[in-house]
Amino acid sequence: MIPFLRSEYFHDRVDRVVFDSIVSYINKYNTNPSKDALIIELTEKNNLGKDYDSVVYLLNEVDKNDSEYDEKWLIDNAEKFCQDKAIYNSIMESIEILDGKTKKDKGAIPDLLTEALSVSFDSHIGHDYIEDADERFAFYNRKEEHIPFDLVMLNDITGGGVINKTLNVLMASPGAGKTLAMCHMAASCLTSGYNVLYITLEMSEEKISERIDANLMNVSMSDLKNLPKQIYDKKISDIRQKSTGKLIIKEYPTVQAGAGHFRHLVKELSMKRKFVPNIIFVDYINLCQSMVYRGANVNSYEKIKSIAEELRGLAVELAVPFFSATQINRTGASSSDVSMEDVAESYGLPATADLFIALIRTDELDALNQIMLKQLKNRYADMTKNRRFVLGVDRAKMRLFDCEDEAQEDIMQDDNAASSSPSGGTNRDFSDFIVD
Repeated sequence: MIPFLRSEYFHDRVDRVVFDSIVSYINKYNTNPSKDALIIELTEKNNLGKDYDSVVYLLNEVDKNDSEYDEKWLIDNAEKFCQDKAIYNSIMESIEILDGKTKKDKGAIPDLLTEALSVSFDSHIGHDYIEDADERFAFYNRKEEHIPFDLVMLNDITGGGVINKTLNVLMASPGAGKTLAMCHMAASCLTSGYNVLYITLEMSEEKISERIDANLMNVSMSDLKNLPKQIYDKKISDIRQKSTGKLIIKEYPTVQAGAGHFRHLVKELSMKRKFVPNIIFVDYINLCQSMVYRGANVNSYEKIKSIAEELRGLAVELAVPFFSATQINRTGASSSDVSMEDVAESYGLPATADLFIALIRTDELDALNQIMLKQLKNRYADMTKNRRFVLGVDRAKMRLFDCEDEAQEDIMQDDNAASSSPSGGTNRDFSDFIVD
């Protein structure tokens, strides 16, 4: 633990001088000091005075047999100690900066907090290419656990579904179907037996539930309100019997919650409901609060990039996939073939995401009850395969479905032609992609 501990974490003078003496001894002799050696070192190098008895008492406590303690427990609590002290110190230093007691500028505060929040005991110091060859081979042949989609094309481009510790993002213009797509995916995960946490920062919990009801009950949104209670209860009973998973929907005020709040929510759900999510949906990422960058003077690029990094960090911490969405900018909203440049507010979002897909809606596609998806970034597989494809959409029932194979053929042929042409482009009109 020595590399992760710092002298400034020990606010009591006796604790600090003992810690400094231990570190100095280990660095010099490359072994743990005995209690007697420490007393000699401390007496010679420090004017202990009235603190001598406190130092001896502390060393006697440290020297006690600690075999009754679990090593992992000790490490976890030491890590928590460091995290708490780092946050406390950064807050106190930030207060001094705000009060003008130091020469540091206020702009240093976000970096202080970021560094404090990132404190962790990471004992991994690198991969030895030769010595760790067996470990690497096992990694090549390890089958990653996927949470599959119920849609063939999405499974195809991800190698079977999303995996843990990833951030997956849908991009679309307002009304194109971001929430529809995420509600469909959440419903699919639930029926497949997964625990789903759906966080909404735009719609109410009831509105999200209404969309999932329409999807799972195969009833249009307009007809839901007219269902007799007996039929509604029967459909809920059928859903309960079909799935071993649970779905929790939690609403936060817009721009009032971020990764820290979501982390606390997951802990509360675990303690109070014995609920541990397998996948988390956040609707949607631009409406989250950055735990680092706050205030009106923060530019959108830094803010959204920070939110994306915080959510992906939480995905890694919780070992679950995150799914969220973002807006297309004004230029992309009127385009039938968007690109990475059309993301709203921050290019840092797609740079952080593992999977970044654009949803494209046009009048022609609406007439065919279809929506086009275009891969803009894909860390799961080769993005040139099925770069663009269409899915069927039933907006009344909040459902997506697979299209017939022939609906994809012209799109795939055009993508192949574009990738093989010298310019890498095409002069075909978007309407040529539509296949009835």
